[in-house]
Amino acid sequence: VVAVVSVGAEQAAVRKSLLVPANFKETAPETYNVKFDTSIGEFVIRVTRAWAPNGADRFYNLVRNGFYDETRFFRAIPNFMVQFGIHGNPQVAKVWQNARIPADKVTQSNRKGFITFAMGASPDTRPTQVFINFRDNTRLDGMGFAPFGQVASGIEVVDKIHTGYGEGAPRGGGPAQGRVVAEGNAYLTKSFPKMDYIKTATIQP
Repeated sequence: VVAVVSVGAEQAAVRKSLLVPANFKETAPETYNVKFDTSIGEFVIRVTRAWAPNGADRFYNLVRNGFYDETRFFRAIPNFMVQFGIHGNPQVAKVWQNARIPADKVTQSNRKGFITFAMGASPDTRPTQVFINFRDNTRLDGMGFAPFGQVASGIEVVDKIHTGYGEGAPRGGGPAQGRVVAEGNAYLTKSFPKMDYIKTATIQP
């Protein structure tokens, strides 16, 4: 009984911490690995901070605090990339929408297996969403998309992520990002049952 209460308290503490983006300020190690346990298997991302320090620091803080746990690969486009990083709890997703990090210089190319923060109209509009390139997408380099890591193992797992829903509405049949933010995993699991997801993302020793 004590163990159950302890786990519940820990989970509640993690959820509470996710509501305060301003506290996510730790500097990441120069290199670190993140293991993703997903609905289709495991893969590991190796991050190199020197490539894009702001992105590497934000990713490190998000992973350490469990932000990506139970999040969905909500935008997976064949022969392009797979995107994730909208929290499954709408309350959490909302507070992170404008928690942006400064721009990073593009020092690496968006090649197959490289991971990069998604952004809006400019590189200083990056909160939590990231994508992994399914192929070489070097045209993104000139747009300011700065890779901060790459798949170190399990690229075959990444390649298996379900892409059947394609681009989101209104351009395609996939989920509308506005609804993902507003309704979270409840919307995704009901409307897109084949969508793959992250069980846990953890920093490796």
